[in-house]
Amino acid sequence: MLPKRLAVIAGLILGVFASGAQAAPICTLVADPVSRTVLLSEGDCESRVTPASTFKVPLAVMAFDAGIVTSAREPKYPFKEGYPDWIGSWRQDTDPTTWMHNSNVWYSQRLTEQIGADRLAGYARSFGYGNADFSGDPGRNNGLERAWISSSLRVSPLEQAGFIAALTEGQLPVSATTTAGALSLLESPGEADGWQVWGKTGSAYPRRADYSLDYARGWGWYVGWAERNGRRVVFVRLTQDDERHDVSGGLRARDGLMAEWPDIAIRAGL
Repeated sequence: MLPKRLAVIAGLILGVFASGAQAAPICTLVADPVSRTVLLSEGDCESRVTPASTFKVPLAVMAFDAGIVTSAREPKYPFKEGYPDWIGSWRQDTDPTTWMHNSNVWYSQRLTEQIGADRLAGYARSFGYGNADFSGDPGRNNGLERAWISSSLRVSPLEQAGFIAALTEGQLPVSATTTAGALSLLESPGEADGWQVWGKTGSAYPRRADYSLDYARGWGWYVGWAERNGRRVVFVRLTQDDERHDVSGGLRARDGLMAEWPDIAIRAGL
């Protein structure tokens, strides 16, 4: 049975298509953030998986609220040898805007270190964001480094939608200034069928029993909202590959949603 309403924080608030072949659908979800009504739910939208870089959205809210991030350009942190540099753009000084744009892991780590595991978990619980588990990999004491990347923190598409709904409606337990600051970091890939879209991608790979990564089974997230003619809806798309790709699952989830949006809108009754 499809869920009829989004879960709500404190009792009030709380992709399935990727461009290119070999991306298995998990969930496509569209919801009204005002009524919390789920307009479209296709696939498994209730099971939790790693949030990957979509965690940067709640982390931005946490960091603004904690007074660590003070604007779209502050603080700027220098790159240091030994930081994760899987992507060339990470080997440079980074501020909140470039952090979000480049989906920089080491900048996230500097923020989580300052907030601390207990406070991160408290924020996540108050946001209704997944299992709020920042312990990291069992026995490795690395929660502040990677709890959100194929590790202990897990969130469902339905919970992602509830969080984005609360964020865009200004109903998280933080100030309006914090909400505006976090929203200002989110980017738009453009319009789809007259809807202006904003969101955040996320990509990660499952861990095998021997702790290696399964690069053929990568997840791709795209979460955010779309607006047209004064109406806003929130969306979540989650996919999982069955073969390795050169382009990240998150980018393909985003591009797939943008390409398919006219059909998604019809199925959602928009």
